[in-house]
Amino acid sequence: MLKRTGCFVLSLLLLAVGLAGCASFSAVSPHKTVWLDLFDTVSSLTVYGVDKADFEAGAKALHTRLTEYHQLFDIYHSYAGVNNLKTVNDNAGQPVAVPSEVLDLLEYGVSAYRRTGGRVNILFGAVLELWHDCRVTALETPVAALPEPAALQTAATHTDPAALVIDREAGTACLTDPLARLDVGAVAKGYAAELAATYIREELGWTSALLDMGGNVRAIGGKPTIGGQTPFTIGVQNPNTDSANAYLLTVGLQDMAAVTSGDYQRFFMVDGRQYAHIIDPDTLYPAAFVRAVTVVCPDSGLADVLSTALFTLPVEQGLALLRQFPEAQAVWVLTDGTLQYSDGFNAYKK
Repeated sequence: MLKRTGCFVLSLLLLAVGLAGCASFSAVSPHKTVWLDLFDTVSSLTVYGVDKADFEAGAKALHTRLTEYHQLFDIYHSYAGVNNLKTVNDNAGQPVAVPSEVLDLLEYGVSAYRRTGGRVNILFGAVLELWHDCRVTALETPVAALPEPAALQTAATHTDPAALVIDREAGTACLTDPLARLDVGAVAKGYAAELAATYIREELGWTSALLDMGGNVRAIGGKPTIGGQTPFTIGVQNPNTDSANAYLLTVGLQDMAAVTSGDYQRFFMVDGRQYAHIIDPDTLYPAAFVRAVTVVCPDSGLADVLSTALFTLPVEQGLALLRQFPEAQAVWVLTDGTLQYSDGFNAYKK
């Protein structure tokens, strides 16, 4: 969960979605809605092939479902009658009864740690909290400073994933280290988007939809055309410009997700130097190997996890990790602005 600071929209990525493309066909004009109250970012839903009444009812139901996830996965805010991740953090040292959706996410986060060789760690919250507080202070006040090195080192001793104990039978989650903190920023939004995609297909019965949760883009089916569907066209933003419509490349998504991690949307400045929000677990400072990484794969949750993991690695090490996930492809924006692709990424370029 991420925190909005003033008018600055915080996000793990920024993809500009372009729906224009080759000639298309739909028996019913597309419908679109925008939400401003989910996961502290701007989200949108575009649906083809349904009438207005069906769209409005379905969009309302989906928004309700996503609001539940937003509240359950929040580490910053409490909600009446809801035991969420903030409740677990606030009661570190003792078990907390939480809904099964929270346990599911936590188990997914634990598996992400194993699958990425420790590059994504939902128990990294003690370190991330120090950087978050400095970023908020820098953005909201004239004061801009980095976390104290000693504080970072101390916080890093409270990031062991073994400190999270999940008891399915009791329905509880417990941080056995009272100073450990959960932070699911690298997994929650993509994970929720994938749950939403399943809901759209199985509960709403829609077969052509595009869900963009602050840039975590999930295509359900493709865009209708005469005789079938064609992939939605998604523009990957150029991190070297402030224009949201400046694309480095476009990719086609059909029943696929695209997620980007980069240094150009969430950052703060200290003494003229930029400090982004994705922290290298080895150095405890912002990763600076590349400007951005975009991952395309069928699962939005996995795309979210991998984009963060790859951003914290040199490209060659990232390529080695990515080869463990044959369903996923990636493109890196290097510090000099050039692009590097995984072997199979060309299949998605438009």
